[in-house]
Amino acid sequence: MQLASQSLTSKWAAAHAARTSSALVLIDLLCASRARTLALADAYAAALGDGLVVPYNTQLNPPLWELGHIGWFQEFWLTRNPQRALGLRADPNCTRSASLLPQSDALYNSSLVAHASRWQLHLPDLAATKRYLRDTLASTLALLANSPPGDAALYFFRLALFHEDMHSEAAIYMAQALGLALPAALISSQQTAGAVPTPDVNATTLHLPAAEWLLGYANNQGVTQGDTQAETPTNNALPGTGAPGFAFDNELGPNRVSVKACEIDASPVTWRRYLPFVMAGGYAQASFWSEPGWQWLQSGQGAGLSVPAQQAPAQVCPRYLRPAGLRQTEHDWLACQFGQWHALDLDAPACHLSFFEAEAWCRWAGRQLPTEAQWEYAAMTQPDFDWGRVWEWTASAFKPYPGFEPHPYVDYSAPWFGSRPVLRGASWATSPRMMHPRYRNYFTPERNDLHAGFRSRSLG
Repeated sequence: MQLASQSLTSKWAAAHAARTSSALVLIDLLCASRARTLALADAYAAALGDGLVVPYNTQLNPPLWELGHIGWFQEFWLTRNPQRALGLRADPNCTRSASLLPQSDALYNSSLVAHASRWQLHLPDLAATKRYLRDTLASTLALLANSPPGDAALYFFRLALFHEDMHSEAAIYMAQALGLALPAALISSQQTAGAVPTPDVNATTLHLPAAEWLLGYANNQGVTQGDTQAETPTNNALPGTGAPGFAFDNELGPNRVSVKACEIDASPVTWRRYLPFVMAGGYAQASFWSEPGWQWLQSGQGAGLSVPAQQAPAQVCPRYLRPAGLRQTEHDWLACQFGQWHALDLDAPACHLSFFEAEAWCRWAGRQLPTEAQWEYAAMTQPDFDWGRVWEWTASAFKPYPGFEPHPYVDYSAPWFGSRPVLRGASWATSPRMMHPRYRNYFTPERNDLHAGFRSRSLG
């Protein structure tokens, strides 16, 4: 089995640094994350006006609610939490101190405020919401400046950081769904930050040998072994993944699995590989689709926000794509990016695809989606495994690892087990702090608003 290399672990160095960050480093990271949040808020206000009004959609949250929720989450788990220094041992239901914003729990607690009702709430306006964000961050930073060291004491600070990074990424794919223009500087900075060097273009597939692989970290407070331990057949604590630090609850619980040998794509499937399926009539042939996938396709639900669901025809191509003319060769397609149509980059990873579309292409191509174990094993052992440009659907259902115990933010993972597939990797819109090969993302299979694609593996 191949040993971990510095080139491998450098791909997730920023994520490892954030998960093991000191209080001093966390101050800078939290400020950087907030700056990104506010830059996105300004872009939304420029496009929508200060009311930030958007139509109701099951895949979106009202942008103004999103901003307030970010401030609430940070305040709820840090400033208002008397047990914040206990880390995982904190009682999630302990009595909180008063919020800086009256009634904030009734407005922004996502565990209690039903999704559909968020459009009817009387929220503070944008200026007041920004003040709330400013004041909650100031309180957080004051606490952090006096925080004791250690993973327990820093747990909720790290959680708040990653939570805000997730919501900033959601703001980017929501802008795409709404057709809102984002400043070029914001998009290009994210694309640069999330970029991963492309491996040898001739290495179209990689041979992944059979192995015993350990999914999941072993330590309840964070992760497993020391930072310099090498990969062996019985131990997969790799450099950059094994020091004490932060881990999400669904990453914990060591789970040794047998990974079958296979040929796996070195890179995510590109448009150049995906479009022949479309042009061969793949979106009109039920044999390539699962039953729920075919029902989703025929319903037109994947068409996006511009077409009312009751009027949407059956989908005939991926969301955000359209033919440039009547010929419909692979060179005659346009892609919509933040409301503007451009010539499609055929060598870019196919993106904004649902799990159903990834699954159907694989049936057409005589391939399969990799399991999350195969994906993780490849990402952590194969130097030419190109990842980080799109989230990647896997064949694995989102389930708990053995011995799973929910962390204090109990609604992060447990309510969603068994209801959605796992995505691995990251996208260009993901903060590099979130780009970790053990991170498990999860969405319902019809979601094609995400910056998500896939790669394939050989059958068997």
